[in-house]
Amino acid sequence: MSWFTRQPKGITTPTSEKKDAPEGLWYKTPSGKIIQTRELRSNCYVSPEDNYHVKIGSREYFEILFDDNQFTEIAAELTSADPLGFSDTKPYRQRLADSRQKTGLNDAARAAQGQMNGLDLVIACMDFEFIGGSMGSVVGEKVARAIDTALANRLPLLIISRSGGARMMEAGYSLMQLAKTSAKLAKLGEAGIPYISLLTDPTTGGVSASFAMLGDFNIAEPGALIGFAGPRVVRETIGKDLPKGFQTAEFVLEHGFLDFIVDRRQLKTRLTTLLKMLK
Repeated sequence: MSWFTRQPKGITTPTSEKKDAPEGLWYKTPSGKIIQTRELRSNCYVSPEDNYHVKIGSREYFEILFDDNQFTEIAAELTSADPLGFSDTKPYRQRLADSRQKTGLNDAARAAQGQMNGLDLVIACMDFEFIGGSMGSVVGEKVARAIDTALANRLPLLIISRSGGARMMEAGYSLMQLAKTSAKLAKLGEAGIPYISLLTDPTTGGVSASFAMLGDFNIAEPGALIGFAGPRVVRETIGKDLPKGFQTAEFVLEHGFLDFIVDRRQLKTRLTTLLKMLK
């Protein structure tokens, strides 16, 4: 049985509540700051009063980074199959169908080729709203094809990670994606093609154990949760209290696992500078 299937042409364009919100709708940040959703969108989905970075997905990142929001999507038709016939509280096939209907996405990642400030590049971006951004065979395949596209055209690659880890419903098939994507990135490195990894909130599990931490530059958004197991699991495992700010982007930067933290409003400019340096 195939690990993934192809959906017929005529895919529904993903929708976004934040982007399509009517005039007069407001957004409240965790600290209680309130901002009109239209203003939030124009500010790259960052609250200006408290610098809170609203959690967004591929649609918003593509809008922010690609010039005029113009791009060619890669392997858009791929959808997950159910190689194990998995079922817990509901069948995996039903979870997939529910997620596709809820998000308008085919799976938890999208990949595309376009330009950023006139520079050609490939971007793969994860969507947490689709089963927690979990990495199954389709996510791994889309990342792999994004790498293949970058390699074939000698274009820099950006991967934006936001994931809870491997997709348990696909078991071993999911874990295989760690090795596959890492091996593909090794080929990109051998060819001397830049790869930048952007870690957003959260980046955990199998994604942090594979492609998310293999960039020529590993960068993150402010306050992003970054690690393998979550703080609660780590605390219960070691039986000790964790350091203040444990697994935040700032903590990870301080301990040498990141190159820098970037405000989303400066992301396009900072990435452009990096790519010009790496040309």
